[in-house]
Amino acid sequence: MAIRAIRKFRWVEGLLCVYKPPGVHWKLVRDRIETCILEGVNGTPSLAPRVGLLGPGGGRTDLTLTAGSLPPGVRLLGPGRGPTDLTLSASSLAAHPLVRGPEFRRIKVGVGHRLDASSSGVLVIGVGRGNKPLNDLYQMCCTRDYTLEGEFGFATDNFSRTGRIVERSTYDHVTRDKLEKVLAVLQQANQKALLIHSNVDMHSQEAYEMAVTGELGPQGKSPPILTGLRVTGFQPPFFTLELQCLNETQRYLRKVVHEIGLELRSTASCTAVRRTRDGPFTVDQALTRGQWTAAQVALTIQHYNNSKRQSRPLPAAAAL
Repeated sequence: MAIRAIRKFRWVEGLLCVYKPPGVHWKLVRDRIETCILEGVNGTPSLAPRVGLLGPGGGRTDLTLTAGSLPPGVRLLGPGRGPTDLTLSASSLAAHPLVRGPEFRRIKVGVGHRLDASSSGVLVIGVGRGNKPLNDLYQMCCTRDYTLEGEFGFATDNFSRTGRIVERSTYDHVTRDKLEKVLAVLQQANQKALLIHSNVDMHSQEAYEMAVTGELGPQGKSPPILTGLRVTGFQPPFFTLELQCLNETQRYLRKVVHEIGLELRSTASCTAVRRTRDGPFTVDQALTRGQWTAAQVALTIQHYNNSKRQSRPLPAAAAL
């Protein structure tokens, strides 16, 4: 295996995030990233070959095929289409792509918190040895940010625009103030659920300090919890929400939009789900489809690793 290709592969091992476009399954994104990395790594020039042809005495030798040594009906034609001889040297055989084949045939590429086909946004990916920290990130209790777009006036069977319409209603009575009041009640209920599933006494000083520092989170498995919710756009029938959540699914988020419509004595459907942050990864760091190359992946992974090293606290002796 070529040393240069191995070194280049080491540079593309780690964590990165990409931007998954809507209408594309996350498996297709993962496979595309793997293909781009393989093409880049296998395209690295190889070092001088270390294999050769061995003669009767065990030494390196060349193999020469002459026109007279070939079976009847088999001819070797030169550039002028005339009979010629062919010499196969040790280097020409070992370095030929058809003999050597690609250096890497498969690279382990993992995906963290997934997005369904209709959703878009930040998708965290682990390459090679980056799958271990990817699993650690998946198990961590870290919040994720979403932007939800909704529309008043109709409800569907799957809470999204693509579903079958099951009900229509008016929305002239809905105002931004009423929407914000519904969100405040919803957020308060989720804050209580967060305290319950955190196994912390909600009247204790510990619960207060954990809530202030942002360390408060559910212990073990819990239902989806919204930790933050606000209105960022309101032009009826359209509205936009930004929220932070734990243990969510995209279907659950669409159902939240549906329930908000019911609380406002109307109906609403979710028209878009976009993840803008997954733990430490934000949408500004995500690689778009045109940037899915081995070189860009390596650059992004190294940038993340460097920023992570710089964010580590210094030892006590070094700090002094």
